[in-house]
Amino acid sequence: MSRTHDLTPEAATGSTVAVDVATTASSRPAGTRPVVVAIIVCAGTILANLDLFVVNVGLPDIGRGLHDTRLGDLSWVLNGYSIVYAALLIPAGRLADRYRQKHGFLLGAAIFTVASGACALAVNLPMLVAFRLVQATGAALLVPTSLSLVLGAFPAERRARAVRGWATTGAVAAALGPVVGGLLLETTWRAVFIVNLPVGIAAIAFGAWLLPSTPGQRVALPGPAGTALVIAGVGALTFGLVQGGAWGWGSAGIVGTLAAAAVALGLLVVQTLRGSSPIIDPALFRIRSFSVASVVLMVFSVAFGGLVLSIVLWEQSAWGWSALKAGLGLAPGPLMVPLCSMLLAGRLIRRFGFPLVAAAGSLVMGGGLIWWAVSATSTPDYAAGLLGGTLLGGVGAGLTIPTLIAAATSALPPQSASTGSGAVNMLRQVTIALGVAIFVAVLGTPHSASAQRAGFDHAWITLAAFAFAGAVVALLLHQRERATQS
Repeated sequence: MSRTHDLTPEAATGSTVAVDVATTASSRPAGTRPVVVAIIVCAGTILANLDLFVVNVGLPDIGRGLHDTRLGDLSWVLNGYSIVYAALLIPAGRLADRYRQKHGFLLGAAIFTVASGACALAVNLPMLVAFRLVQATGAALLVPTSLSLVLGAFPAERRARAVRGWATTGAVAAALGPVVGGLLLETTWRAVFIVNLPVGIAAIAFGAWLLPSTPGQRVALPGPAGTALVIAGVGALTFGLVQGGAWGWGSAGIVGTLAAAAVALGLLVVQTLRGSSPIIDPALFRIRSFSVASVVLMVFSVAFGGLVLSIVLWEQSAWGWSALKAGLGLAPGPLMVPLCSMLLAGRLIRRFGFPLVAAAGSLVMGGGLIWWAVSATSTPDYAAGLLGGTLLGGVGAGLTIPTLIAAATSALPPQSASTGSGAVNMLRQVTIALGVAIFVAVLGTPHSASAQRAGFDHAWITLAAFAFAGAVVALLLHQRERATQS
């Protein structure tokens, strides 16, 4: 008879989930070194997360190179990727749980690498967006399978720290995207996609050689309805927000688009709660750490989604900085992510629990956005205008993102690891796309320096409101849990 143990992230989430540790251990091949597995799969995670944000800093160059500089059109290079990536994460996670995770990881890496090469060869914006959607399909296979491989490689007592390290790697890669993009753009905008090729090839080669090949579980695959509703609902909502300023918020096109989004998302909720093969298993939300972390992460990710793009565009449009200088200007923020996540967050979680740590990180992130709204000047003044906000944003992201992803996923049963990680990352990517769309909608199309400054100020304050809302949600859920326990 197998023994069961309680598994909680750093024993501080306040929830208890029974996990068959003996089964998990027996599925781990003898001789497999967990650190080797983590290094290989983190290479795939870096690919998927870096590419989410490396394109931010290159949007102006991409627009000039493809002869379409309208921000609304260019935003689909980001949001098209995010929406398809989000919609396919759970089906990909279910496939990874059902079949061998190694095969899913290698297939995802291959699709992503080939699509990256195709993006580099695009000759117009629609072609680039189309290849980005293929990239997103590969990324959707990479992320849940990589986390599942990490969970299977590490013993239960080391799993929470391993997951936080995996999440930190993704967060650092995403945050460093503008820095890497700026360096690559010194040659050509196509380099931001070409750089994926050697990393992807290395991940495939070493993954085929060294990753363990564990058998899958008998899990039901989600029906196509949920995936279609996610793409339709989030796509329509994003399109309506991006085009609202240009078409008019009261126009028939925008009203109809937003109404269609509401219908699709409403049907998605119904299908999730009552459907025979929902895209998200409602049982996952009965795991307290998963449900609490997912809700807070969704609200926080709206602010995070608009944050990087807003600063890059301000540096390049208002200050006239090059892509390289703009990317380097963001560098201090990303450096705070691993420092806060690996050196500080674990101690705070053990003492206060993950909801309070996430609330603190959300407050710090909101403070960074307010800093920019108050201090940014029309003439370049990095030290007084952006540095403080950049550091606060990095601290906030380092405390919040890895903490919430670890809390949501490290307590999942092994047979649901890929599905659960796909669910939490889907929710995160959907709200990141909404954050970009909200930023674009609030900024509008200013035609003067004063209008541009006012637009950015309004956008930063709006994003800060979402960060503060994330803190409030975390505190309310924490208080509710304490009241329930007492």
